[in-house]
Amino acid sequence: MIRPAAYAAHEEFIAPARSYPALWRLIAGLCLATFAYFSLNQVFFQALYVLLAPSGGQLLNDLASGASPAAMYILLFSFIFMSIAAGLTVRLLHHRSFVTLLGPAHLLGRDFRRVSVAVLAVTGVVLVLPPWDMGGDYVPNMALSRWMVLLVPSLFFILLQVSAEEIVFRGYVQQQLAARFRSPLVWMVLPSVLFALGHYLPDTAGENALLIAVWAGLFGILMADLTARSGSLGPAIAVHFWNNVSAMMIVSLPDELSGLALYLTPFSLDDIEALQAWLPVDFAMMLVLWLAARVAIRR
Repeated sequence: MIRPAAYAAHEEFIAPARSYPALWRLIAGLCLATFAYFSLNQVFFQALYVLLAPSGGQLLNDLASGASPAAMYILLFSFIFMSIAAGLTVRLLHHRSFVTLLGPAHLLGRDFRRVSVAVLAVTGVVLVLPPWDMGGDYVPNMALSRWMVLLVPSLFFILLQVSAEEIVFRGYVQQQLAARFRSPLVWMVLPSVLFALGHYLPDTAGENALLIAVWAGLFGILMADLTARSGSLGPAIAVHFWNNVSAMMIVSLPDELSGLALYLTPFSLDDIEALQAWLPVDFAMMLVLWLAARVAIRR
């Protein structure tokens, strides 16, 4: 059992949601946010296709899998509509501002910095330890010089993407559930189930889809724990951010979202044996980073 004192900061985080905690508002809010997000996305990509159709054939093809830097920037930018949808929802249905989804500003910035330092330190140690491959040689994907030129914008767009996901799942959904239900089994698990469903991709991951969804669900629970301990989204955004930087910019799977990666893995997303051999390692790394983040935000 987790001591109640461990989640004391969570009370300040969920306080803005207590004014309008009715469950029907959350259900309506999820419907509204989903509709707004997909509508804005549809308008954005339709406009993009109209603009690019005459001369942007290759870019349009790359958008399907994020196979180029430009395609990746467009796909990552589109997550801003998720944040907009969440902001619109809390304003219309819960009568509060978008910034209340983030937690107190001083905690957000401080804990993001602390956790970033901890995660980078642990990751640096892991990188110098064997093994130095993933069952085969990494496949070069981009020249280091070009990767360095793209470094700052790539970090910005990844931060945009992970912040949007944390704002929705650990911000809006977790806050509203915690304002209505006291049990962490509700406000930690239910948002994580939704997060896992969003990462269930049988068309691209094949038989690995369920395992990847389970990974995402457990990741969501750990991020919910960090959010409750911090009282802000800072730690969750930091861990999510550096995890995605590693997966999108350092070594990426060749099938999906590889346009910013320095290297590609020697196996693909639907490679059952290889991916299932590495997922336990990824689970272990996730737990290590979570523990490092907990230590970093300990008061």
